[in-house]
Amino acid sequence: MEMCLHPDVSEPVRLEFYTARLFGGQDIKGSDSSYKDLKLTYQIAILANKENFNDDSFYHTFFYYDPIRRISLDGRTQIITLELSKLEEIVEKPIELMTCSERWAVFLEYLTHRDKRDKINEIVEYEEGIAMASQVLMSVSKDEIERARLESEYKYQMDMQSKLVTAKLEGKLEIARNALSKCYPIETIHDITGLDIETIKSLA
Repeated sequence: MEMCLHPDVSEPVRLEFYTARLFGGQDIKGSDSSYKDLKLTYQIAILANKENFNDDSFYHTFFYYDPIRRISLDGRTQIITLELSKLEEIVEKPIELMTCSERWAVFLEYLTHRDKRDKINEIVEYEEGIAMASQVLMSVSKDEIERARLESEYKYQMDMQSKLVTAKLEGKLEIARNALSKCYPIETIHDITGLDIETIKSLA
């Protein structure tokens, strides 16, 4: 689980990448192990300060499936996203009328809001899982903190690398657009930017 305060355009594929890392990082070596020993893997992304999906729902669940025939792979990975910027109406609902996911989202978004302290206390009392999570957060071991820190560093490095690559690509695309507007030959633009011919043609 992680909270992303400023998700960018690469967030969907980033989530897929880290889900694959979590799933593939399981140890199933040994003569008595097989794929059936792989555990269910959930990548839960709490997205703040920006709407990533253009609908009104704050909660999305993603699986592997065939979109044409609508057949699920029934695999063991799942990506769950919570968009905290879409909770303004939900937080005003009575606790008992909220769904479980709504209570979790409100808890995560408004935990430190003083004006919502009573609402948060109600949620903790009403939802046993959230009460347990609050206790767990207070008893996280040093090993778990260190493991989380190392994973966070890795993600930071990969995020920075991805942003640099995206920025370089955007620069090349801008150069290609300008060159096309001045009627430069596509082959020349390819030589200058390194972009493949099909990409350059798609900009025309």
